[in-house]
Amino acid sequence: MHDGALDSAPGRSLGRPLGRLLGRSLGALARVRMSPARVLLLLALAALGLAIAFMTVGANGRWGFVLPFRGTKLASLLLVACAVATATVLFQTVSGNRILTPAIMGFDELYRLIQTGLVVAVGSGGFGDPRLRFLAEAGAMVLFACLLYRWLLARGERSLHLLLLVGVVCGVLFRSLSQFLQRMLDPNQFVVLQTSFFANFNTVHPDLLALAALGLAAAGFGVWRLVGRLDVLLLGRDEAIALGVDYRRTLTLVLVLVALLVSLSTALVGPVTFLGLLVANLAYRVMPTYRHAFVLPAAALVAAITLVGGQLILERVFALNAALSIVIEFLGGLTLLVLLARRAR
Repeated sequence: MHDGALDSAPGRSLGRPLGRLLGRSLGALARVRMSPARVLLLLALAALGLAIAFMTVGANGRWGFVLPFRGTKLASLLLVACAVATATVLFQTVSGNRILTPAIMGFDELYRLIQTGLVVAVGSGGFGDPRLRFLAEAGAMVLFACLLYRWLLARGERSLHLLLLVGVVCGVLFRSLSQFLQRMLDPNQFVVLQTSFFANFNTVHPDLLALAALGLAAAGFGVWRLVGRLDVLLLGRDEAIALGVDYRRTLTLVLVLVALLVSLSTALVGPVTFLGLLVANLAYRVMPTYRHAFVLPAAALVAAITLVGGQLILERVFALNAALSIVIEFLGGLTLLVLLARRAR
C-alpha cells in the first residue's frame, strides 16, 4: 500500500481554505511536493524561530526575571499545542471524520461543571493547593471517559457512534447542571467563575507544568506504540480487523489517550474547543502523506506555531488588548463552518 492510496481521500482538501487564514507559508508547503521529513523540518524551524522571538523580543528587564517568566508561558503554550493537536488527530482517526473534535465528548462542559461546583462549595477564593486541584480536575475527566468507554465499547460495530451520541448528551447534561448552579452564585463569584471558562495562558502555575509534562510524556509513549495500528485504522473497521488489528482494544486505548491529553490541556489552561480542528486540518493539508508518524508531529508543530505566534503578536503588536483563546476559537469556528459548507457541496 502506497501513500497515494489514501492521499486522494477528501481529508486532503478539507483544510484548503485555511492556508489563507494563517498566511501564505502553510499554503506554499501544501502546493509544493516535498518529502514529509522536509516539511517537518520547515515546520520545526518555524516553531523554533517563533519560540526564540517570543523569549527575546521586547525583553527590556533583567534576564533572570524575563527568562523564567516567559519560559513558563512558552512551556504552557507548547504543552497545550502538543496535547490538543495529538488528541484531535487521534480522535478524527478512530471516528473517521475530520470535522469532529474531542470536545463532542463533553470534556469542556464537564470542566465548566467542576469549576462551578468548586465555586459553589468553597467560594471564589478557596481553591486550595493548585496541584491537587489540577490532579482532581484531570482525574475527574479521565474517570468520566473511562467509565463511559467501559459502558459502551462492548456493543459491536455501532458502539463508536453510540459513544459519540452519549458524549453529546452528557455534554448537554453537564452544561445544564452548570447553568443551574451558576444561578445560585452572587454576581462577584459569577464574574470570577466566568474568567475560568476561557483558556488563559498568562496565569499558569509553574508547579503544574511538571505534572502536565509527565502526563504528556506518558501519553506520547502510548501514542508512539500505536502509530502503526493508527495507519491501519484509517482504512476502516472491517479492513483493520481483516489485517489483524484488535479493533476494540486499539479503539479503547486510543480513546483513553485522547481523554488523558484533553484532560491535561483543559485542567492546565482551560478549554480550547476549536484549536484542534484548526491545526489538524492544516496538518492534513501541508503533509504529503497520511502516515501518523508524520501527521502527528506536523499537527503539534502547526499548533505550536499558531499558539506561540499568536501570543507573540497579541503581546507585541496589540499589547494584550485581546485574548488568544478568543481569536483561536473564532478562527476554529470559522474553519468548522467552511468545512461543513464544503462537505455539503
